[in-house]
Amino acid sequence: MERIKLTNGLRVVMEKIPTSRSISFGIWVKTGSRNENIINNGVSHFIEHMLFKGTERFNAKDIAEQFDAIGGNLNAFTSKEYTCYYAKVLDEHFPIAVDVLADMFFRSNIDEQELSKEKNVILEEISMYEDTPDDIVHDLMAKAVYGEHPLAYPILGTKEQLEAMNSSHLKAYMADHYTVENTVLSVAGNIDEHMVELLERQFGGFNNHGSDHGITVPKFHSNVLFHKKKTEQNHICISFPGCSLDDKKQYAMVLLNNSIGGGMSSRLFQEIRESRGLAYAVYSYHSAHADNGMFTIYAGTAPKQTKEVMDLTKQVLFDLATKGLSEDELRKGKEQLKGSLILSLEGTGSRMNRLGKNELMLGKHYTLDEMIANIDNISMDDVDSILDLMFSELYSVAMVGGSDRGISDIRGDDFVTLRSNK
Repeated sequence: MERIKLTNGLRVVMEKIPTSRSISFGIWVKTGSRNENIINNGVSHFIEHMLFKGTERFNAKDIAEQFDAIGGNLNAFTSKEYTCYYAKVLDEHFPIAVDVLADMFFRSNIDEQELSKEKNVILEEISMYEDTPDDIVHDLMAKAVYGEHPLAYPILGTKEQLEAMNSSHLKAYMADHYTVENTVLSVAGNIDEHMVELLERQFGGFNNHGSDHGITVPKFHSNVLFHKKKTEQNHICISFPGCSLDDKKQYAMVLLNNSIGGGMSSRLFQEIRESRGLAYAVYSYHSAHADNGMFTIYAGTAPKQTKEVMDLTKQVLFDLATKGLSEDELRKGKEQLKGSLILSLEGTGSRMNRLGKNELMLGKHYTLDEMIANIDNISMDDVDSILDLMFSELYSVAMVGGSDRGISDIRGDDFVTLRSNK
């Protein structure tokens, strides 16, 4: 892995993989729904869409045809804290990918006519999302935990906010957030000695400088939120405090997550699905942000089974709060982590993603050997400290379904006393 800066200060991170015949290239911008406010919520995602709708040289169809003609992939995504535009192509077509992406990044038209059409596309995306209760519950969970903080805002925004936006709003937001300091170029694959010259030619003229926008650290709230919707299942989330992106205990957090609900051998999957047959989908995940994190458990189950699923989930957590992990779980968890890490880095796309996100959000990188060493060094004390963190606050609950029976009597303080008295 190599890090350089172009003459304008734009950061570039790259990894040469000579055994590959492809190259993945990404433009990472440090802006997402967290950087928005209650008025412009959804603008980051809207901009992501509009950059595909035509430039001074290419219309939307031209952009698509450029990549179809070379068998390449072009896409983008917006998260809570960053936006990424990326392409994967054969190494010989890398100049085409850079040329088109640079044109989209710097010279997109964002005219009112295309904006009006794409606004309707996003409204349909919001409607599709609102028809999916197992998606809604995760945004409801964020609202329960983060309250009025921007981390609670939906990435898509809302219909009302979207309707009020015009091209001037999008261009002004880009001028403020799409800066040299907020942007990283990430490349992985069979790159050659001409790559830096190519990037300098396409991106060296980028001169929109600006300071990093400050963010406020959110407080973890304990709430029970219910969204009434006619569904066949109740969709439930339970959340606890987690680790930030740069927390040294991240590896222990991921290991613990895998043990609780991160795979088919996890405690929740085995207890709720395999042993009892009470849910098809039951899992856990950890969301790490720049300055905080959130650990979440999800289950979808029939209304009449909601209380039993909640009781079993709390029993699994009770056992963890009082007994922690076993030595066997710790050992197996390390091997599972190492295997999934190595397998996840086999493609140029995943390596490009890791490089771009690490540079943008952390400003530092770890070699594979260093990451494996960090996994091997996870101790039982590390796991216990994560459990202390998780159970240091009253937990939050969110549910989407026809009735709030099964969660209406939840207090959220089941585990705090257990850990403090341990």
